[in-house]
Order: sequence, then C-alpha cells, then structure tokens
Amino acid sequence: MDTNESGEGFGAWLLKQTKRDDWIGTLAKSAKADPRFRASTKPDELRKRLQEASAEGDSFEALDDAETAWTSE
Repeated sequence: MDTNESGEGFGAWLLKQTKRDDWIGTLAKSAKADPRFRASTKPDELRKRLQEASAEGDSFEALDDAETAWTSE
C-alpha cells in the first residue's frame, strides 16, 4: 500500500505526528530528525532501516502502531 484512504503516503503522514504524546510521536520526532528520512518512505523501508540500526523492540512496536493508525485514516 502506497497511500492510505486519504491518499497520504506513510512518510508524509508520520512527519505530521510529532505532536503526539505516545510512541508514534516519538517515532515521528526521530524520523523528522533523520536527514535520510523522506516523506516518500514506506513502512517496510523504515522497518528495514530499524533492523539495520539494531533498534530496540519498542521502535518496531511504535512502527506497527503507526502503520495501523496510518491505514485507518
């Protein structure tokens, strides 16, 4: 899936979530601070980058939650 029902890509949606006070907000802040993160980034691409960076399990849970929230909008 490239876009949600609103026609918004995952990366663009995630970058708008920085004001959230939950794991998704934390993930969004990290994405915004990462110069390699793009608005066109897809969930699987971010998942792969987290794996390459040996990220903790909480990061993957946050990504799963973000992907679920994104697809439902």
